[in-house]
Amino acid sequence: MTMGTDTRPSAASLVYVYAVTRDDAALTGRAPLPAGLGTAPRLLSAGSVAALVCDVPEEDFGTEALTRQLEDLDRLEALARAHHDTIESAAAHATVLPLRMTTVYRDETRVREVLTERADTFTRALDRLQGHVELGVKVFAEPEGVQDGPHSEAPDLPEASPGRAYLQRRRDQRRRNRHALGTAGAVAERTARLAAESARARVSHRVQQGALATSRGENIANDAYLVPATDVHRFRHAVRELSAPEQGVRVEVTGPWAPYSFTDWAQSPQDDHVR
Repeated sequence: MTMGTDTRPSAASLVYVYAVTRDDAALTGRAPLPAGLGTAPRLLSAGSVAALVCDVPEEDFGTEALTRQLEDLDRLEALARAHHDTIESAAAHATVLPLRMTTVYRDETRVREVLTERADTFTRALDRLQGHVELGVKVFAEPEGVQDGPHSEAPDLPEASPGRAYLQRRRDQRRRNRHALGTAGAVAERTARLAAESARARVSHRVQQGALATSRGENIANDAYLVPATDVHRFRHAVRELSAPEQGVRVEVTGPWAPYSFTDWAQSPQDDHVR
């Protein structure tokens, strides 16, 4: 196939697995995928399924070396981006079952053994995912978006002392916080009910807090939905409409992505170690 020339390094190497797909013509003849983490991506077939793989240096992806890489935030970000870009490029042409980042095997023989041993599991997963994409829905409470109450102007009156003004501001802030949190929770519940009508599956992720928080506001819900590819526009529009009239709430809809959140059950807990 033309997705990449087999240019394996002469030094000791391991086999990095991005994803599992069907062994068919969907990726054959396509333009080369992103360079990714090592040599050009290629397919290793075993029966009816295949693995999208590349070769990586053992000195960088052996167990101890990989642990060091994952402790380096800059390197971790680069690994995640390369892993993601390669899978997304493949998913544009075929149904893929993404594997966890840093799924590494000793050699091609071991990869083919795993494909053969778990062919039925992989096939069921690919059948489930075919024609579907992942959409992310995050709900945020934003108290600063709540309008002031009827008494919020009191601190600006001439007779309002600095102490009274301070207490009033504190009361207004608490009111905005309560309103935003309550409304965001209600929007999250309505979103889940709405999504259940069209999504095939839902996964709730940990809300983003602390160092993981990259957006303003407090993250109330962080969910992923497995949605038919033909329903992406309708799903996105319906979810956004739910929050449009609400104060103090922001909803982010991300994707479509390859279905990263819906593949753990098809992957062994040991697949993220060198085997």
